[in-house]
Amino acid sequence: MREWKKYLGAALLSFAAAQAGAATLTATASPNPANVGQSVAVAVQIIDVPDLFTYQFSISFDPTVLQATSVALGDILVTGGTSFGAPGAIDNSAGTISFFYNTLIGPISGVTGSGTLANITFQAVGAGSSTFGFTDIMLLNSGGEDIAFGVANPRVDVSAVPEPATYAMLGVGLIGVAALRRRQLAATRS
Repeated sequence: MREWKKYLGAALLSFAAAQAGAATLTATASPNPANVGQSVAVAVQIIDVPDLFTYQFSISFDPTVLQATSVALGDILVTGGTSFGAPGAIDNSAGTISFFYNTLIGPISGVTGSGTLANITFQAVGAGSSTFGFTDIMLLNSGGEDIAFGVANPRVDVSAVPEPATYAMLGVGLIGVAALRRRQLAATRS
């Protein structure tokens, strides 16, 4: 029931933002679901943003499920002109990447539309779910004014996959159980 409420809440927030003409900050992960040991590529995206000139945000995640391995700025502002920015600072102990920022330079208009703000690569390190939480969000237009936005906090599900040795042990155990059962059946027939 709790999982259903999370999805419904994110959907309603996205719908409300769309109805209000606001941009939506979200992320997509691939693969999702993932297995322990896999790399997970996450694209932080902005959808339907008008006149984006500057952005800033931080992101949180569950460090027992995911560990960030690399971060890079997205390409949305590249289409508008020269930009200056930096990917956030990774703290895998706290489960945060702090202060991604990027801004266009000069007296130009911002970018309108949808695109990628950041690309993050994670390593799936434990089974469970990790919701991405956005904080420290700032979206400004070319006039230095705030841009209205909504946030959809997506999640990544990670499942444990048995190692090959586990499968081998299971196979040997099943063979042993079958042999024992044959002996029992042979003893009862004699």
